[in-house]
Amino acid sequence: MPVDLSHSGLLAAASVAGYLQESWGAGRLTAGILAALLHAVLLIVFFGAAALVYIWLERKVAGRIQDRLGPTRVGGRFGWLQTLADGLKLIQKEDLCPDAADRLMFLWAPYIAAVASFAALIALPFADGWVAMVLDAGLFFILAVMSLEVFGIILAGYSSGSKWALFGAMREAAQMVSYEIPMAIAALVPVMAAGTLNLLELGRMQAGLFTNWLIFVNPFTFLAFFVYFTVATASVKRAPFDLAEAESELVAGFHTEYSGLRWSIFFLAEYASMFAVSGIACYLFLGGFHDGLNIVAGVHALLGDSWAAWVCANLLSTVVFILKGTSLVFVQMWARWTLPRLRIDQVMMTCLKYLIPMSCGLFLLGALWPLVLLSSTGRGTLLDGPLARPLGERLVQAVDGSPRAATAAAKDANGGVQ
Repeated sequence: MPVDLSHSGLLAAASVAGYLQESWGAGRLTAGILAALLHAVLLIVFFGAAALVYIWLERKVAGRIQDRLGPTRVGGRFGWLQTLADGLKLIQKEDLCPDAADRLMFLWAPYIAAVASFAALIALPFADGWVAMVLDAGLFFILAVMSLEVFGIILAGYSSGSKWALFGAMREAAQMVSYEIPMAIAALVPVMAAGTLNLLELGRMQAGLFTNWLIFVNPFTFLAFFVYFTVATASVKRAPFDLAEAESELVAGFHTEYSGLRWSIFFLAEYASMFAVSGIACYLFLGGFHDGLNIVAGVHALLGDSWAAWVCANLLSTVVFILKGTSLVFVQMWARWTLPRLRIDQVMMTCLKYLIPMSCGLFLLGALWPLVLLSSTGRGTLLDGPLARPLGERLVQAVDGSPRAATAAAKDANGGVQ
């Protein structure tokens, strides 16, 4: 049930910018800039902290799979500070630029790749209402901006002045562009069942027990999850699909000539992209920020309809969402240290010959499934809850209380600025 936040100060405002205008008397432009800076700082903190944790986690996962301990000395028994120590070491290394390189493009390429991955977090909700920018086409926005990372990779290889780096960049570009096709098609299978590209709406539709998650809407969303996760792993350059960095062929691929801090920025972008595609998987298939056992809803009901209850529920929802995303990142790491690399021709054949036809078939069958159910049972889905209602009814109800209506009201209240 929606919480009445009319008395809750900051959270009653349609947005941070609206709060600054209403409570502080800030101008519209000033409020918008301050709100954007606040969101950017919070996302940058998460962007860096996630990389610190995931690099440490990958070393631990690799160590356990290879029957060794991994980091144990820096930061206590578990080596918590090993990633931070590595970061300090990389900062102190010399920042080299080859004589044959195009210096301007060579220096800027890592930042282009990192900004593309960072921008994906702008439309990714961490809880109900906790998102930098609410977009009706949030899923489309995230997939679109993540695809821009390929420009940084091409520039890195092209500007290095090395044919091996260029070969690696071309391989990586071909792989990323190819795998984005089945990834988008597989993502459309649950979108058809939900009827929206708004990630907040997708999350709210899956409230309740885990049986309401989109992965269980029909057998084709269940299969689409595995197709999506496979192609998402390939699209973020993870093994066994990381042939652009095959040591036996192209040394380190597109970033062969990079050193020090700029080399590490490519990996910051990679780990951010891993979490972004995992977060999308959570909203498309795994309930978003809902725990699936009504624990968060129980805490909310226990504390009552208040500002404190809303904040506690959202904090728990954020923890649930991050744990879900981290679990999928862990699976990507597990696959990297378990499966052997494929050859580049096998990587492309897997995409073009198998995964694209599979995703197209699931899309077609997912579109036909509601029609089959309607003709046989009179319902478009076997689930109860919000998804049990026809899409037309859900869109009509959105006029009163959905995020879409709230977003429109916020824009009207703020003169078109959210």
